[in-house]
Amino acid sequence: MEILNRKARYEYDILDKYEAGIVLTGTEIKSIKKGNANLKDSYAVIKNGEIYLLNMFIAEYKEGNIFNHDETRTRKLLLHKNEINKIRDRVSIKGLTIVPIRLYFVRGRAKIEIAVARGKHTYDKKETIKQRDIDREMKKSLKGKY
Repeated sequence: MEILNRKARYEYDILDKYEAGIVLTGTEIKSIKKGNANLKDSYAVIKNGEIYLLNMFIAEYKEGNIFNHDETRTRKLLLHKNEINKIRDRVSIKGLTIVPIRLYFVRGRAKIEIAVARGKHTYDKKETIKQRDIDREMKKSLKGKY
């Protein structure tokens, strides 16, 4: 099970990637395993030497009871102190932000891949679309030859 933030690669230039654990409740894990999560509008911030993920949507677990979770609550990310310091140093540069790229499981534990990224301008986004179309056409023409 892997949940991707497809908009992140379109909207941002990825500079550094980090793998982090994420603190979740039981109903959140069950909902993620069913594929009911979305990273689209989420981002991370550093507060008091810890990294928190904001705006990540995890749908309520249908079989959950009154102890079901809040869908867009703030969630703590688990990283080593030296990694947090590196990220803080990079993000202090103007124009950089922390964006989640994908959510996946490693040996039953939820992990999230976050990236230090720089926002793209409109002309950069158009260039990305143009390059993707060119690559698609090349693959199509090569497929017919073999």
